[in-house]
Amino acid sequence: MTNDLVGGHVAIGFNTIPPARSNIEAGNLHAIAVAGHARSAALPDIPTAAESGLPGFEATLYYGLAAPAGTPRPIIERLNRELRSMIESEEMTKRIIADGGDPIASTPEEYAANIEREEGKWAALIKKLGLKIE
Repeated sequence: MTNDLVGGHVAIGFNTIPPARSNIEAGNLHAIAVAGHARSAALPDIPTAAESGLPGFEATLYYGLAAPAGTPRPIIERLNRELRSMIESEEMTKRIIADGGDPIASTPEEYAANIEREEGKWAALIKKLGLKIE
């Protein structure tokens, strides 16, 4: 997508921040908005889609850690505690932001709720549009 935008092969596109950021900063691409609910720490001067006139629009890429069903709760809690500690460290926060992300440490329950919310949102859109896998 980045190459096609910079090369003028497409006029507009959705892209993730990491491959587009250097071209945005160099002036080769014009960022119109970020699709998250809040401005990106990596590109704080770029407004959100909602700020740009699309209230309610949000399409965010999340990364998370999952374990097999039935993993004992003490192991889940330990993994979460260690992961949160790592994500909340100054060094890791800087690295995540440098890579175009926004560090979010959450609980297993919060992450599961986020997955459910995202699945419901996109499933409803797919149904509304009548999209089918063939």
